[in-house]
Amino acid sequence: MATETLTLGKALNAGLRKALENDPKVVIMGEDVGKLGGVFRITDGLQKDFGDQRVIDTPLAESGIIGTAVGLAIRGFRPVCEIQFDGFVYPAYDQIVSQVAKMHYRSQGKVRIPMVIRIPYGGGIGAVEHHSESPEAYFSHTAGLKVVTCANPQDGYSMIQQAIASDDPIVFLEPKRRYWEKGPVELDAPLGEAYPLHAARVARPGTDATVLAYGPMVRTALDAATAAAEDGRELEVVDLRTLSPLDLTAAYESVKRTGRCVVVHEAPGNLGLGSEIAARITEECFYSLESPVLRVTGFDTPYPAARVEEEYLPDLDRVLDAVDRTFGW
Repeated sequence: MATETLTLGKALNAGLRKALENDPKVVIMGEDVGKLGGVFRITDGLQKDFGDQRVIDTPLAESGIIGTAVGLAIRGFRPVCEIQFDGFVYPAYDQIVSQVAKMHYRSQGKVRIPMVIRIPYGGGIGAVEHHSESPEAYFSHTAGLKVVTCANPQDGYSMIQQAIASDDPIVFLEPKRRYWEKGPVELDAPLGEAYPLHAARVARPGTDATVLAYGPMVRTALDAATAAAEDGRELEVVDLRTLSPLDLTAAYESVKRTGRCVVVHEAPGNLGLGSEIAARITEECFYSLESPVLRVTGFDTPYPAARVEEEYLPDLDRVLDAVDRTFGW
């Protein structure tokens, strides 16, 4: 199989291109996704090659984008909506929670909403207010939605295609700070052979403690594992990948072997995904745990100004400190 080295952004672009090629019912819509190619250039070149009826520049109206996509999905299209920045999704929140998430249930299973809502999320790019958020808990808590997040170019390429092919509405979270990180991508691998969309995966094997992360924090966890290895401690890193439904099979297996667990995410800790994950790990792995499940998260404040953003975001030192604390019990 041909393997190319691509950035996450380019891999997502290639995945969207493949989806457009494979299914004429796939349409992309959002603010500046056409001529500009998106503010992060994820849709670069797609309108030029597929036309403005399939890659559509919309007005600056997130509620209108999602509402229009609901109608298209009901009529048999597969709309892919881009929310330009995570903080812009809130005007569309009513549409997503009241319409997108409920239509299948409201119709007793007769109506499907095969649509994808792409959201660049998280901090780390020095953006201004409303341009760095971690809204994953809102959507993961909403019954009727599926929520996934990629962490590397290969997953970006395959997961976006799998999400578009799904008959369920999917919130697709893209870690914007990782758009420029490179990795190998198998561009001609059959989609049916790709790793399952709603499944976690061990990103680095280890024996001493388990670190669970997703999206932008997977790289941070891997960096922490590399640093820990220099001191003779082997951390196992599990990339959760799917937030709703949560797949914790790999996490359970890992924690039962290591006896220690640290959950890492950028979003605030209060009622974050880490709380649910910690509760489930404790229930399932209670007799294997050597210490409580610890969380490393953003603080319970709005995302700060860019100059102090790095003080807010979990980093390698905070992850390693939490790992050290699990060995103190």
